Amino acid sequence: MSASTKHNKAHASRSAASPSALLTISPLRSSTLLHLSICLTVMAVLEVFCSLTGWFCLYLLFSWTFSQRSPEWNCRLVTLSHGVIIVLLTAYVVFIDGPWPLTHAGSENTELQTLSLCVCLGYFFFDMCWCVRHHTEGPVMLAHHAASIAGILLALLMGVSGCETCGVIFGSELTNPLLQTRWFLRQLGLYDGLLGDAVDLMFIFLFATVRVGVGSAMFYCELTSPRTTLIMKLGGVVMYAIAWVFMVDIARFGYKKSRAKYRRWSENHRLKDTGCPHKTD
Repeated sequence: MSASTKHNKAHASRSAASPSALLTISPLRSSTLLHLSICLTVMAVLEVFCSLTGWFCLYLLFSWTFSQRSPEWNCRLVTLSHGVIIVLLTAYVVFIDGPWPLTHAGSENTELQTLSLCVCLGYFFFDMCWCVRHHTEGPVMLAHHAASIAGILLALLMGVSGCETCGVIFGSELTNPLLQTRWFLRQLGLYDGLLGDAVDLMFIFLFATVRVGVGSAMFYCELTSPRTTLIMKLGGVVMYAIAWVFMVDIARFGYKKSRAKYRRWSENHRLKDTGCPHKTD
């Protein structure tokens, strides 16, 4: 190694270690990071605004196409569309793009995670405004929407916990298309039959196994992760509690429907044994 090379390396080392050099670099680095943070925030705001506009325009399109239907019909079509799109998007984020939320909770957001969160946040803003305007949902669903908006906003503003937030969105929205299908079957008079029973059974199974079962594992990983911030852990507690409120309601519904089905089956079986005419489901 030449003497000039050694001198340059020694000079660079002294310059990097000297307080004056640190004072010179630190403001420049801080300014760069500040500008980068502002740019990322502005981009996220624009993406959320575009998402909100897109969902609202889709609602207007459905309202124009199905003008004979009620506003709730058209809003639920938007909800169904969002459920399918966001499940596919977050599935790619969680299972393919990564990182894995069970092992990397609290890690920095990726670009695709940020995009997914912005798309979902725009929808929740739209649906929250629609529900408040038309008074169609109860306090539990409104609390779920408010907690979802707050959680996604925190993940976007802090730039971390995007992987587990996308995982929660995937688990939460996985059952949404089935829930909307159930509502549409009721409106079309097709719910009381084998198709309605199949939809209800699949909905209960997925909710119990994914949203509560897998959700419990993700909730534990988030609480025990040293990278996850305290406020995100508190948000996880709120969402987990709301999931259990829904689970209790679903369990009651499943019990009542199974009991009613058994009662009708017993009555039909008894009438069949006596030879009386009866009406089956």
